Amino acid sequence: MKNSEQLYKALQNRILILDGAMGTMLQRYKFQEEDYRGERFKDWEHPVQGNNDLLSLTQPEAIEEVHRKYLEAGADILETNTFSGTTIAMADYHMEGLVYELNYESAKIARKVCDEYTVKNPEKPRFVAGSIGPTNRTASLSPDVNDPGYRAITFEELRLAYKQQSEALLDGGSDILLVETIFDTLNAKAALFAIDEIQEERGIEIPIMVSGTITDASGRTLSGQTAEAFLISVSYLNLLSVGFNCALGANQLTPYLETLAHNSEFCVSAYPNAGLPNAFGQYDESPEQMATQIKEYVEKGLINIIGGCCGTTPEHIKAIAELVEKYEPRKVVLSF
Repeated sequence: MKNSEQLYKALQNRILILDGAMGTMLQRYKFQEEDYRGERFKDWEHPVQGNNDLLSLTQPEAIEEVHRKYLEAGADILETNTFSGTTIAMADYHMEGLVYELNYESAKIARKVCDEYTVKNPEKPRFVAGSIGPTNRTASLSPDVNDPGYRAITFEELRLAYKQQSEALLDGGSDILLVETIFDTLNAKAALFAIDEIQEERGIEIPIMVSGTITDASGRTLSGQTAEAFLISVSYLNLLSVGFNCALGANQLTPYLETLAHNSEFCVSAYPNAGLPNAFGQYDESPEQMATQIKEYVEKGLINIIGGCCGTTPEHIKAIAELVEKYEPRKVVLSF
């Protein structure tokens, strides 16, 4: 991977900034069904509104604009617009056949913008993280309360879907593969298995970020793992980072990041929501409030990579970037 050396060097020197929410920003465009369809899909037989990944094909200027805003705010790492970019998730829109193209084009958009900013400031190289979401199926749990042994998806189906997505993200120019918002570690293991296969087949080492999600105050993932159990479950691969994102605000995430920081040899990442959602599902936490809470992470030396999830905007990322600039990253030996 051509940019890996720069990436590891940057991680040794400073806390890297991941971007904020893509969905939050896209909501501002108020795209309607016809916007999602564009000219190419105007006669598609099924509704497509809400398929944000499709916008990489039908509204690429908007995706590029969001990426630019996050880079302007100080982001070092851009996530591709591919959170639902598997055949499993795209089945909702009957668009499984578009998966390779969606991921490839999304990665190309992010790559183009990152390269522009790296040329402007070679001292601050920008990196593309191929976003690999959890899919809308779970390999560990039954969706049918009356049949606890039933599974809506198999490990092999997940592996194939994740492999197709990962290959397209790499072909499009991703520096990192980010397996994120993990609520079921078995799903994540299918993704990691697929990525490891690609490493072997292509003879490359892929920087892999893994990010779980703690779903409630019990401090567990949806499939029932504590932060420590989650860490142990994914640590068999040589990862770039392990961390948590989504579900909780910055404040609530602190004890789980402490667990990772004290027990992991990898870099630690965090990208919390802008607080907890209000009664209308909106996120109210201001950039200043969020940065104040993240101050605890850096004062305790818990993190190497920091960004934002649901409800965060370029303003949030700017406030976070300005805060962490004054702090050293968590000490870690990168063995790549």
